[in-house]
Amino acid sequence: MDSKYSADAVAVARSLQVFTSIYTSMATFWIYDYVCSIREEGVFLLCSHWNRVKFLYVVTRYVPFFLFVAHLYLNFVPDETSDTCQFVNNICSTFSLVSIVCSECFLILRTYALWNSNKVILAAMLSTFAAVIVGSMVALFSATATAPFETSSILGITGCYQSSGSVRLFVPFLLLFGLELMLISLTLTCAVRNWCTTDSRLYVVILKHNLLYYACGLFFSTVNVLTSLLLDYAYSGMFQDFQFIIHAMLATRMHLHMWHADRNRDCNTLDSISLTQFAPAPYIEQA
Repeated sequence: MDSKYSADAVAVARSLQVFTSIYTSMATFWIYDYVCSIREEGVFLLCSHWNRVKFLYVVTRYVPFFLFVAHLYLNFVPDETSDTCQFVNNICSTFSLVSIVCSECFLILRTYALWNSNKVILAAMLSTFAAVIVGSMVALFSATATAPFETSSILGITGCYQSSGSVRLFVPFLLLFGLELMLISLTLTCAVRNWCTTDSRLYVVILKHNLLYYACGLFFSTVNVLTSLLLDYAYSGMFQDFQFIIHAMLATRMHLHMWHADRNRDCNTLDSISLTQFAPAPYIEQA
């Protein structure tokens, strides 16, 4: 960097470059994952019947595409104004919220199935989930509305960041951490209760998938809380959308794997995994 720029300007520029590199890497990783699973996904989309779960899959799978388009535009198009940054960032925040809500819905349905469709458990999960969504929306959009966006003063450095007030963006991830902690506790409780009495392979697959998803959620939520509180400039938000992308990829990959495993086991019994078919396999075996 030219010595005529201040240390603060250089730090801002470097943070924006790191942020852009991370986002470009995320987009590359997402495209790679899509290419690797395009055959299996094509079979699923063509051979399964349309229902609420399939619609949830499509939304969860393809919303990140629009998130990447909007964010990469924000990262690479020069001469953004503060108003433009705020407008595009609000669009990105909306896509991020839709993505994480759909991903969590998958895992809430799976946890509900593990508890043999217990209505009390479902009510507890949905009420907590609704509180997390409302709290996250309030924290997210109030932070972006009051915190001004700034760009780098160094020529050739694109992108923008929130210069102040973005510390409040840790709140959605703290709420998400609490939700994941509740869901992994329910999953572990169910596993302890039924481990010796359930030999269903589908049940074991759902259990392992849930634990992996929640472990990743707890880890990335912790990382994002810490980066939001401790780091400055664009560094504070560099892993936020990365968590949402990982959640979406895990949720859709797990559903795709389970659908193909069930289809290969008995093609004549099921052509899709519906809400009730997330439950343990004895219901299928008696059909």
